[in-house]
Order: sequence, then C-alpha cells, then structure tokens
Amino acid sequence: MEVKVKGQRLKVKVSVIMLVGGNYDEKLLKKCLASVSWADEIIRVETDKLAGSFADWRNEGAKKARGEWLLYVDSDEQVSRDLKLEILNLFRISNLEFGISAYAIPRQNILLGKCMRFGGWWPDYVIRLIQKDALFEWEGDLHEQPKVRGEIGKLKNPLIHVSHRSLTEMVAKTNEWSEIEARLLFKAGHPKMTWWRFFSAAFREFWYRGVVKFGFLDGTVGIIEIVYQVFSRLVTYSKLWEKQLSATRT
Repeated sequence: MEVKVKGQRLKVKVSVIMLVGGNYDEKLLKKCLASVSWADEIIRVETDKLAGSFADWRNEGAKKARGEWLLYVDSDEQVSRDLKLEILNLFRISNLEFGISAYAIPRQNILLGKCMRFGGWWPDYVIRLIQKDALFEWEGDLHEQPKVRGEIGKLKNPLIHVSHRSLTEMVAKTNEWSEIEARLLFKAGHPKMTWWRFFSAAFREFWYRGVVKFGFLDGTVGIIEIVYQVFSRLVTYSKLWEKQLSATRT
C-alpha cells in the first residue's frame, strides 16, 4: 500500500489476518475479502485445521505476516469504506500519533438482519489494528485480547459484523461457547451455583441489556436479543453447575 505524502510516497505494508472457520458463509467471505482487497497481503487462518483457541489462531497469523501493521478481520466481518479511508489516512506521516501502537475499532453488529444501536452492541470496540513490532501476543481462550507495547488509540469508523443470522445459528454457537465459558469459570474456582446465583445472573444480564443499555429501543430484534442473552447466560451457568456437581461425585 502506497500513501502519498507531500509529493513523496511512504510505503506502509498492511497485512490482513483473517480467521475462517469450517462453517463459514461463502457470500460473507467474498464480501470480507472484497473489503480488504487494498491491503498488501491477506493471510487466511483456517481455524478448523489448527488446534487451539482464538488467541492461538490470531498469533499464528501474526507469525506469517510480513507487514508493519496487522489488521485482524474475521470472515463474517467487513471493513467499511469509511474505515478503509480512515486507515489509509492514518498512515500519512502527519497523522501517525507518537506512542500509539494499536487502535480499537468500533464494531457495527448486525443481528438477525438489524443494525444494533442499543443493548450494549454499539460501539463494541475491538482492538484489531496493531503495529506488528508492538504485539507481544494474543491471550484468552474465548474473549481474547492482544498484549501490546505502547498506547491504544481509537478509530471512528466501523468494522461491520454480520452475526446471529438465524436463531438456529445462535443456539448452536451458544452451545459451543457456553461449554468453553463454563470450563473457564470452573477452573477459576467459581463459587458453588445455587438457585439464587442463577436468579442473580439472569437478572444482571436483563438489567444490563434491557435497562442500562436500552436494548428495547432496537425493537423486536432488541427484545429477542435481551431474552436470548439471558438464556445464553443461564446455559453457561447450568453447564458450570453440572461440572461442579460432577466434581463432587468423583
């Protein structure tokens, strides 16, 4: 990628690292690829062919990247036109901020076909643009985060995330991810689950999504998501209860 600066050209290599799962949507993948076609290279990490966690997969992509900056994009995400222009403009010498080695990008979540603005779904910042030399590693089994040297800035324009395309897909994803979350909670020594802990967990999720973050303002889909997030939380804690019960019997 060449950026023209006052009559000169500054060569800043940008590597896109894309996670692609075995059950990816072909149409979404094509849109994702088209949205990052301006990058110097696209590294596709096939998650179903590599053992490990999301952090492991992101680290694997970083090892293969040759660019000075890494842009992480999943196959169900797209770089918006405005975000592309913002990133290109960022690499002008005059716009590079001293000490900033990574940027958090707001993510526009599209759930069941609707762009969500409430319920905690916006701006949903994710750290995805990182200077390679400043990246130590990604860590975390599920909600992975990068460890970087230096300050983290924020971009204004969104990364588009097309998620929760159907209730069937949502339930399948919850069944998979809740198992990981329950395992992590169990390993961390979470207090024994009781009836009031279930009630407390459900109430907190409802209060956060529906009241604090005004999830109902997203209409029918907003209401569905509030109810579903409560359900998802209860599934996780039910699996935790199951693991705790199994441990006491051994």
